[in-house]
Amino acid sequence: MQAQTIPTAWRNDAPPARTLSTEQAAAALHIRPQTLRAAICRDGHYAGIVPRKLPSRFLAWPAAEVARLLDGEVAA
Repeated sequence: MQAQTIPTAWRNDAPPARTLSTEQAAAALHIRPQTLRAAICRDGHYAGIVPRKLPSRFLAWPAAEVARLLDGEVAA
């Protein structure tokens, strides 16, 4: 007897991008988490970094862009 497989609508073999929580991003940037939340509400970004909103309503900040900002580069 062969095992049946369930077809999926899409396949994503790419590794997930590393993200930071609002608290982790704020700690890395040496600011308060509320500063990040206020910037998102006011401008839609913080220093050019736009987080992804998760289904849980939390924000996922791209770690690579936070690291570039810490290195003094302009966010893409």
